[in-house]
Amino acid sequence: MKLILPDEQATIKLGLALANFLKGRKKFLPFFFNGDLGSGKTTLVKSLVENLPGAENAEVSSPSFNILNIYPTKPRVNHFDLYRLEGQTPDDDFFDLLNNKKSLTVVEWVQYLDINLWPESAILFFWQPAESGRIIKLTNHGEASDLYNDLLSHLKSFT
Repeated sequence: MKLILPDEQATIKLGLALANFLKGRKKFLPFFFNGDLGSGKTTLVKSLVENLPGAENAEVSSPSFNILNIYPTKPRVNHFDLYRLEGQTPDDDFFDLLNNKKSLTVVEWVQYLDINLWPESAILFFWQPAESGRIIKLTNHGEASDLYNDLLSHLKSFT
């Protein structure tokens, strides 16, 4: 699925749509974000987190320097930024959170994580160049997933 986001407001609206999709779910797949600097990855995470229950206790920022931010929302969001880890392998805590299906793990700069270390399934958001705004290609990594198919159905009204 391709999502065309003509401006920052559309990115914020997508974050709201993702939050609405996730509310009340019990199991999650990681969201992997692959895009250039300034493409809107953190803007999307911020909108997603700010629209979840418990957001009043979450201060969303890019975890570029500390690698991980954990937001006490429902569901809990583990927000990784691998930009500073290019060519390095994250620690065991990263993989524990990545494989925890009871919380949502969002990974920015996933292109810096060796694909052999990716979990069996994830939802990949790939930012593509556009003359204006943003284009996000949404794909399923790994095994077919009901969650991914449900997300596509949920986002059909968004496109």
